[in-house]
Amino acid sequence: MLKFLKNKRGAIGIGTLIIFIALVLVAAVAAAVIINTAGKLQHKASTVGQESTEQVASGVQVLKVSGYADVNSTDSFIIINKTSNETIINNSKYRSILEYPQYNRIKGIAIFIGPNIGDDIDLSSTIITLSNEDKKVSLVYSGVIKYADTNGTENIFNGLVLNGANDSVNTTMINTSEGEHVNGSYVVIRNSDEVTVGKDGWVLNNVPKFGVIVLQDADKSTYGAHPTINYGDKVILTVNTGVIFEPGVATREKIFGEVIPEYGASGIIEFRTPSVFGSKIVALQ
Repeated sequence: MLKFLKNKRGAIGIGTLIIFIALVLVAAVAAAVIINTAGKLQHKASTVGQESTEQVASGVQVLKVSGYADVNSTDSFIIINKTSNETIINNSKYRSILEYPQYNRIKGIAIFIGPNIGDDIDLSSTIITLSNEDKKVSLVYSGVIKYADTNGTENIFNGLVLNGANDSVNTTMINTSEGEHVNGSYVVIRNSDEVTVGKDGWVLNNVPKFGVIVLQDADKSTYGAHPTINYGDKVILTVNTGVIFEPGVATREKIFGEVIPEYGASGIIEFRTPSVFGSKIVALQ
């Protein structure tokens, strides 16, 4: 056995050293590539996990939906006639012009929303989609906003209708730098974007846009060009269904849609109107 081992010689010389160094270098490069790839994969996995968490945790939740029904046609509605651009503040005149009655229709819906636990939600980048059996609309932010977070509001539907038929109403038109005013503070026609603005956060004319009424905003994040809601905030998104689904949403009609934020989960809107509107304020969802 010893004689056999003595016949074995190890590899020596510069060639062997070069091969050894080459093997070490290849192993080092391979290890560096593996470590670098593992680091990138870890970073990407962390990013994807964070984005997935934001998508699930953030977003909008629809708290409830209320509607305003014109039950007995005694209210005075502010209407801008699209054909003649005539301002009408008289419900019977409105019916005779359009040739159909407006009672037993949902004139407007108020969508109460709040953010899920997650990042801020920019309302100016939010979209509302609504559908009935015949039509689907997509609404964007109109820039019409009412701040009720400090003083509250007597009636969230004040901007959609006047307070009653006994109000002193006139059709005085006043031109200002802001636009064209009708009857003082009741309605403003913005010349720049052709948006007809109601008294309290409502859009009156037939444009695919929604308004906002701020109910709760401790940090004033909704004050500014990009109203933003975060944890604890509550707002109402106002939709004038009387003009969007002209002449309004009827009884036993199914409405469905979404409040879609820029990112995050969407808030679901789905309801069927009751068979009879027993009062003007109707709980829909």
